[in-house]
Amino acid sequence: MNQSHKAYTAALVANLIFGSSYAAVKFITPGYIHPFALNFVRVAVTLSLFWILFLFKPGKVKFDRKDLPRFLICALTGIVINQLVFIKGVSLTTVIHSSLLSLGSPIFITIIAAWLLKEGFTILKAIGLACGVGGASILILMKDQSGAATNMVLGDILVLINAISYAFYLVLVRPLMAKYSGIQVLRWIFTLGAIGILPVGLPYMLSTSWESFDFTHWVVLGYVAIFSTFVAYLLTVQSIQLIGSSATGAFIYTQPVFAAIFAMIFTGEYFTFYKLVAAILIFTGVYLVNAKKLTKPV
Repeated sequence: MNQSHKAYTAALVANLIFGSSYAAVKFITPGYIHPFALNFVRVAVTLSLFWILFLFKPGKVKFDRKDLPRFLICALTGIVINQLVFIKGVSLTTVIHSSLLSLGSPIFITIIAAWLLKEGFTILKAIGLACGVGGASILILMKDQSGAATNMVLGDILVLINAISYAFYLVLVRPLMAKYSGIQVLRWIFTLGAIGILPVGLPYMLSTSWESFDFTHWVVLGYVAIFSTFVAYLLTVQSIQLIGSSATGAFIYTQPVFAAIFAMIFTGEYFTFYKLVAAILIFTGVYLVNAKKLTKPV
Protein backbone atom coordinates (compact mmCIF):
# COMPACT_ATOMS: atom_id res chain seq x y z
CA MET A 1 0.00 0.00 0.00
CA ASN A 2 1.52 3.35 -1.08
CA GLN A 3 1.53 6.52 1.02
CA SER A 4 -1.56 8.08 -0.58
CA HIS A 5 -3.59 4.89 -0.05
CA LYS A 6 -2.48 4.83 3.58
CA ALA A 7 -3.55 8.45 3.96
CA TYR A 8 -7.00 7.86 2.46
CA THR A 9 -7.43 4.77 4.63
CA ALA A 10 -6.38 6.76 7.72
CA ALA A 11 -8.91 9.51 6.90
CA LEU A 12 -11.71 6.98 6.32
CA VAL A 13 -10.97 5.06 9.54
CA ALA A 14 -10.74 8.32 11.51
CA ASN A 15 -14.20 9.39 10.33
CA LEU A 16 -15.57 5.90 10.95
CA ILE A 17 -14.37 6.25 14.55
CA PHE A 18 -15.75 9.80 14.82
CA GLY A 19 -19.07 8.62 13.37
CA SER A 20 -19.35 5.70 15.78
CA SER A 21 -18.51 7.92 18.75
CA TYR A 22 -21.94 9.58 18.62
CA ALA A 23 -23.67 6.30 19.48
CA ALA A 24 -20.96 5.47 22.04
CA VAL A 25 -21.43 8.80 23.83
CA LYS A 26 -25.21 8.36 23.72
CA PHE A 27 -24.88 4.88 25.24
CA ILE A 28 -23.18 6.02 28.47
CA THR A 29 -24.43 9.63 28.89
CA PRO A 30 -26.18 10.83 30.89
CA GLY A 31 -27.45 7.56 32.38
CA TYR A 32 -24.10 6.27 33.63
CA ILE A 33 -21.76 9.24 33.47
CA HIS A 34 -22.41 12.98 33.33
CA PRO A 35 -21.32 14.58 30.01
CA PHE A 36 -18.84 16.87 31.81
CA ALA A 37 -17.34 13.88 33.64
CA LEU A 38 -16.90 12.16 30.28
CA ASN A 39 -15.19 15.33 29.03
CA PHE A 40 -12.81 15.12 31.99
CA VAL A 41 -11.90 11.49 31.29
CA ARG A 42 -11.63 12.04 27.54
CA VAL A 43 -9.31 15.05 27.76
CA ALA A 44 -7.23 13.67 30.66
CA VAL A 45 -6.56 10.37 28.87
CA THR A 46 -5.81 12.01 25.52
CA LEU A 47 -3.54 14.62 27.12
CA SER A 48 -1.59 11.90 28.93
CA LEU A 49 -1.16 9.88 25.72
CA PHE A 50 0.04 12.92 23.75
CA TRP A 51 2.73 13.65 26.34
CA ILE A 52 3.78 10.00 26.43
CA LEU A 53 4.06 10.15 22.64
CA PHE A 54 6.23 13.28 23.04
CA LEU A 55 8.81 11.22 24.94
CA PHE A 56 9.28 9.03 21.88
CA LYS A 57 8.73 11.68 19.19
CA PRO A 58 9.61 15.21 20.38
CA GLY A 59 8.83 18.09 18.06
CA LYS A 60 11.56 19.55 15.83
CA VAL A 61 10.29 23.13 16.18
CA LYS A 62 10.50 24.78 19.62
CA PHE A 63 7.42 26.43 21.09
CA ASP A 64 7.34 30.14 20.17
CA ARG A 65 5.81 32.28 22.94
CA LYS A 66 4.49 34.70 20.32
CA ASP A 67 2.08 31.93 19.26
CA LEU A 68 0.65 31.52 22.78
CA PRO A 69 -2.41 33.79 22.20
CA ARG A 70 -3.39 31.82 19.10
CA PHE A 71 -2.83 28.51 20.91
CA LEU A 72 -5.08 29.76 23.75
CA ILE A 73 -7.88 30.76 21.37
CA CYS A 74 -7.58 27.43 19.54
CA ALA A 75 -7.70 25.58 22.87
CA LEU A 76 -10.83 27.54 23.85
CA THR A 77 -12.67 26.95 20.57
CA GLY A 78 -11.29 23.52 19.67
CA ILE A 79 -11.26 21.85 23.08
CA VAL A 80 -13.10 23.71 25.86
CA ILE A 81 -16.25 24.96 24.10
CA ASN A 82 -16.14 22.25 21.44
CA GLN A 83 -15.89 19.30 23.83
CA LEU A 84 -18.22 20.60 26.56
CA VAL A 85 -21.16 21.48 24.31
CA PHE A 86 -20.66 18.50 21.98
CA ILE A 87 -20.90 15.77 24.62
CA LYS A 88 -23.72 17.59 26.44
CA GLY A 89 -25.58 18.14 23.16
CA VAL A 90 -25.30 14.52 22.01
CA SER A 91 -26.57 13.34 25.41
CA LEU A 92 -29.74 15.42 24.95
CA THR A 93 -30.58 14.94 21.26
CA THR A 94 -30.42 12.02 18.83
CA VAL A 95 -27.31 10.59 17.18
CA ILE A 96 -28.60 11.27 13.66
CA HIS A 97 -29.50 14.87 14.48
CA SER A 98 -26.15 15.60 16.12
CA SER A 99 -24.09 14.04 13.32
CA LEU A 100 -25.93 15.98 10.62
CA LEU A 101 -25.70 19.27 12.54
CA SER A 102 -21.97 18.72 13.11
CA LEU A 103 -21.60 18.66 9.34
CA GLY A 104 -22.34 22.38 9.45
CA SER A 105 -18.69 23.07 10.36
CA PRO A 106 -17.50 23.33 6.71
CA ILE A 107 -20.29 25.84 6.03
CA PHE A 108 -19.36 27.98 9.01
CA ILE A 109 -15.67 27.73 8.05
CA THR A 110 -16.50 29.49 4.79
CA ILE A 111 -18.23 32.35 6.61
CA ILE A 112 -15.47 32.72 9.22
CA ALA A 113 -12.71 32.55 6.58
CA ALA A 114 -14.47 35.27 4.58
CA TRP A 115 -14.65 37.40 7.74
CA LEU A 116 -11.22 36.80 9.30
CA LEU A 117 -9.09 35.85 6.30
CA LYS A 118 -10.92 38.01 3.73
CA GLU A 119 -11.57 35.02 1.48
CA GLY A 120 -14.11 35.57 -1.29
CA PHE A 121 -17.78 35.08 -0.41
CA THR A 122 -19.74 34.24 -3.56
CA ILE A 123 -23.37 33.88 -4.54
CA LEU A 124 -22.82 30.12 -4.75
CA LYS A 125 -21.53 30.09 -1.17
CA ALA A 126 -24.47 32.23 -0.07
CA ILE A 127 -26.88 29.67 -1.57
CA GLY A 128 -24.94 26.89 0.16
CA LEU A 129 -25.20 28.73 3.46
CA ALA A 130 -28.96 29.10 3.00
CA CYS A 131 -29.29 25.37 2.28
CA GLY A 132 -27.26 24.48 5.35
CA VAL A 133 -29.26 26.80 7.61
CA GLY A 134 -32.49 25.43 6.15
CA GLY A 135 -31.48 21.83 6.84
CA ALA A 136 -30.36 22.66 10.38
CA SER A 137 -33.64 24.52 11.02
CA ILE A 138 -35.68 21.50 9.94
CA LEU A 139 -33.78 19.25 12.36
CA ILE A 140 -34.17 21.67 15.27
CA LEU A 141 -37.88 22.42 14.68
CA MET A 142 -39.11 18.89 13.88
CA LYS A 143 -39.80 16.42 16.69
CA ASP A 144 -38.18 12.98 16.74
CA GLN A 145 -40.48 10.09 17.66
CA SER A 146 -37.82 7.49 18.43
CA GLY A 147 -37.64 8.42 22.11
CA ALA A 148 -33.85 8.74 21.96
CA ALA A 149 -33.84 12.45 22.87
CA THR A 150 -34.57 13.96 26.30
CA ASN A 151 -34.35 17.63 25.22
CA MET A 152 -33.86 17.63 21.47
CA VAL A 153 -34.12 21.39 20.83
CA LEU A 154 -31.49 22.27 23.46
CA GLY A 155 -29.29 19.36 22.35
CA ASP A 156 -29.50 20.40 18.70
CA ILE A 157 -28.62 24.01 19.57
CA LEU A 158 -25.61 22.88 21.62
CA VAL A 159 -24.35 20.68 18.78
CA LEU A 160 -24.80 23.63 16.41
CA ILE A 161 -22.73 25.81 18.78
CA ASN A 162 -20.15 23.02 18.73
CA ALA A 163 -20.04 23.15 14.91
CA ILE A 164 -19.53 26.93 14.96
CA SER A 165 -16.83 26.73 17.64
CA TYR A 166 -15.02 23.95 15.79
CA ALA A 167 -15.18 25.97 12.57
CA PHE A 168 -13.46 28.89 14.32
CA TYR A 169 -10.81 26.46 15.56
CA LEU A 170 -10.14 25.00 12.10
CA VAL A 171 -9.66 28.46 10.61
CA LEU A 172 -7.50 29.80 13.45
CA VAL A 173 -5.28 26.70 13.68
CA ARG A 174 -4.10 26.89 10.06
CA PRO A 175 -1.01 29.09 10.73
CA LEU A 176 0.02 26.81 13.61
CA MET A 177 -0.27 23.69 11.45
CA ALA A 178 1.95 25.40 8.86
CA LYS A 179 4.64 26.17 11.45
CA TYR A 180 4.59 23.12 13.74
CA SER A 181 3.92 19.41 13.27
CA GLY A 182 0.32 18.32 13.71
CA ILE A 183 1.17 16.30 16.82
CA GLN A 184 2.92 19.32 18.40
CA VAL A 185 -0.10 21.51 17.78
CA LEU A 186 -2.55 18.97 19.21
CA ARG A 187 -0.38 18.35 22.28
CA TRP A 188 -0.25 22.03 23.22
CA ILE A 189 -3.89 22.68 22.38
CA PHE A 190 -5.00 19.75 24.54
CA THR A 191 -2.65 20.91 27.32
CA LEU A 192 -4.08 24.43 27.35
CA GLY A 193 -7.63 23.17 26.80
CA ALA A 194 -7.33 20.90 29.82
CA ILE A 195 -7.00 24.02 32.00
CA GLY A 196 -10.59 24.87 31.08
CA ILE A 197 -12.03 21.34 30.85
CA LEU A 198 -10.64 19.60 33.92
CA PRO A 199 -11.93 22.03 36.61
CA VAL A 200 -15.43 21.87 35.09
CA GLY A 201 -15.45 18.10 34.80
CA LEU A 202 -13.65 17.16 38.03
CA PRO A 203 -16.65 17.53 40.42
CA TYR A 204 -18.83 15.44 38.09
CA MET A 205 -16.09 12.83 37.66
CA LEU A 206 -15.70 12.47 41.45
CA SER A 207 -19.46 12.06 41.90
CA THR A 208 -19.77 9.37 39.21
CA SER A 209 -21.04 6.00 40.46
CA TRP A 210 -18.25 3.91 38.97
CA GLU A 211 -19.56 0.80 40.73
CA SER A 212 -22.60 0.86 38.42
CA PHE A 213 -20.35 0.30 35.37
CA ASP A 214 -20.26 -3.20 33.94
CA PHE A 215 -17.74 -4.53 31.43
CA THR A 216 -19.60 -3.07 28.44
CA HIS A 217 -19.68 0.42 29.95
CA TRP A 218 -15.94 0.33 30.64
CA VAL A 219 -15.25 -0.77 27.06
CA VAL A 220 -17.39 2.05 25.64
CA LEU A 221 -15.74 4.58 27.98
CA GLY A 222 -12.30 3.40 26.88
CA TYR A 223 -13.35 3.58 23.24
CA VAL A 224 -14.57 7.19 23.60
CA ALA A 225 -11.51 8.25 25.63
CA ILE A 226 -8.84 6.55 23.52
CA PHE A 227 -10.09 5.74 20.03
CA SER A 228 -12.60 8.52 19.29
CA THR A 229 -10.19 11.16 20.57
CA PHE A 230 -6.49 10.22 20.61
CA VAL A 231 -6.42 7.62 17.81
CA ALA A 232 -8.85 9.47 15.53
CA TYR A 233 -6.93 12.75 15.93
CA LEU A 234 -3.62 11.01 15.13
CA LEU A 235 -5.06 9.36 12.02
CA THR A 236 -6.43 12.72 10.87
CA VAL A 237 -3.05 14.41 11.36
CA GLN A 238 -1.31 11.59 9.46
CA SER A 239 -3.74 12.00 6.58
CA ILE A 240 -3.33 15.81 6.49
CA GLN A 241 0.45 15.49 6.33
CA LEU A 242 0.27 13.11 3.36
CA ILE A 243 -2.64 14.34 1.21
CA GLY A 244 -3.44 17.79 2.64
CA SER A 245 -6.28 19.28 4.66
CA SER A 246 -8.75 19.63 1.76
CA ALA A 247 -8.65 15.96 0.76
CA THR A 248 -8.73 14.88 4.40
CA GLY A 249 -11.60 17.24 5.18
CA ALA A 250 -13.72 15.75 2.39
CA PHE A 251 -14.07 12.56 4.44
CA ILE A 252 -16.15 14.44 7.04
CA TYR A 253 -19.13 13.79 4.76
CA THR A 254 -18.95 10.10 5.68
CA GLN A 255 -19.48 10.79 9.39
CA PRO A 256 -23.30 11.14 9.31
CA VAL A 257 -23.52 7.94 7.25
CA PHE A 258 -21.49 5.95 9.79
CA ALA A 259 -23.30 7.67 12.68
CA ALA A 260 -26.74 6.82 11.26
CA ILE A 261 -25.78 3.16 10.76
CA PHE A 262 -24.51 2.81 14.34
CA ALA A 263 -27.52 4.73 15.69
CA MET A 264 -30.04 2.47 13.96
CA ILE A 265 -28.21 -0.67 15.14
CA PHE A 266 -27.37 0.28 18.74
CA THR A 267 -29.69 3.09 19.88
CA GLY A 268 -32.96 2.22 18.13
CA GLU A 269 -33.13 5.41 16.06
CA TYR A 270 -34.58 5.41 12.57
CA PHE A 271 -34.26 7.57 9.48
CA THR A 272 -37.41 9.57 8.66
CA PHE A 273 -38.45 11.66 5.65
CA TYR A 274 -37.76 15.00 7.33
CA LYS A 275 -34.27 13.80 8.31
CA LEU A 276 -33.68 12.83 4.68
CA VAL A 277 -34.76 16.31 3.49
CA ALA A 278 -32.56 17.97 6.12
CA ALA A 279 -29.62 15.74 5.16
CA ILE A 280 -30.00 16.60 1.46
CA LEU A 281 -30.09 20.34 2.24
CA ILE A 282 -27.03 20.16 4.53
CA PHE A 283 -25.01 18.00 2.11
CA THR A 284 -25.96 20.37 -0.73
CA GLY A 285 -24.93 23.35 1.37
CA VAL A 286 -21.56 21.83 2.21
CA TYR A 287 -20.98 20.97 -1.46
CA LEU A 288 -21.83 24.48 -2.66
CA VAL A 289 -19.67 26.35 -0.16
CA ASN A 290 -16.73 24.15 -1.13
CA ALA A 291 -17.31 24.27 -4.90
CA LYS A 292 -14.18 25.27 -6.81
CA LYS A 293 -15.97 27.10 -9.58
CA LEU A 294 -17.05 30.32 -7.90
CA THR A 295 -19.40 32.90 -9.27
CA LYS A 296 -19.29 36.66 -8.95
CA PRO A 297 -18.61 37.78 -5.34
CA VAL A 298 -21.43 39.49 -3.47
